[in-house]
Amino acid sequence: MKTIVPPIKSQGIKTKLVPWIMNIAPKVNGRWIEPFLGTGVVAFNAQYKQSILNDTNPHIINFYKDIQNGIITSSLIRQYLQKEGKLLSEAANDGYEHYLKVRTRFNSGEFSPYDFIFLSRSGFNGMMRFGSKGNWNIPFCKKPNRFAQAYITKIVNQVSAVSKIIQSEPNWIFYNKSFAEIIPLADENDIIYCDPPYYGRSVDYYNGWTEKDEELLFEMLSKTKAKFILSTWHHNNWRENEMINKYWNRFNILTKDHFYHNGGNIENRKPIVEALVCNFQPIEKDNIIFQEKHIIKQLEIQFSQEANQLASYK
Repeated sequence: MKTIVPPIKSQGIKTKLVPWIMNIAPKVNGRWIEPFLGTGVVAFNAQYKQSILNDTNPHIINFYKDIQNGIITSSLIRQYLQKEGKLLSEAANDGYEHYLKVRTRFNSGEFSPYDFIFLSRSGFNGMMRFGSKGNWNIPFCKKPNRFAQAYITKIVNQVSAVSKIIQSEPNWIFYNKSFAEIIPLADENDIIYCDPPYYGRSVDYYNGWTEKDEELLFEMLSKTKAKFILSTWHHNNWRENEMINKYWNRFNILTKDHFYHNGGNIENRKPIVEALVCNFQPIEKDNIIFQEKHIIKQLEIQFSQEANQLASYK
């Protein structure tokens, strides 16, 4: 199944890891719960009929709630990006003047979800970063023709795809709260997927991430009756994630090599080993299918050999 890519782009997006996560995630009868929604790529591909989706970044939540409520549509996104893209291509200083205008308008308190998608798609290196006062502070990508027709169509199609997946309330509920308020909502029939900021990876988040946050997350996931999957990093060429040994190694851990193409720090643009931490016995379905096919093939060979031996006795 083709991975659905969301319209919001950010460093650390799990697009390429979605098949692995979905392969591990058991199907439950309850809700899909994400205390750290981020771009939404995992939730949209999980496609549960009932979901609780949360993020401390209000701009992400407002954007998807506006899609949910029909305020943002693919046609309106197209009109907006065509207009702003034209102004960007004609602006002074290779487009930078108009980028500053939109950023200033956004940071002045308007916080338009349309301006948010513009900034997230024209900021440097696809990064998403906010200052201590909640202001967008990523510089321009220096591409005045960023919003070419093909690129606009790509974003429009992503908005359209997401709009068909997002369920209306109360089936899908979006929150702008702390993760500590969301995890206790889960019961034994639910599954929680957590993709918090990676401690020690110099990855910016809307309101930061400390070891105390990591410890609180560990304590809450340790107590939950729901199944959970936690995305984090295991190690890279320089060092190991100290949080693994300190907290998470008492659960089941699976790892996979991954390469991040974006990030302001060169260390964050190198291969790392991703980890999935879970409180259940993980079964990689694709691997089982491979093993079953291998066993069937071996049995076929065995039966064929036995049949030939019987034929030789006659």
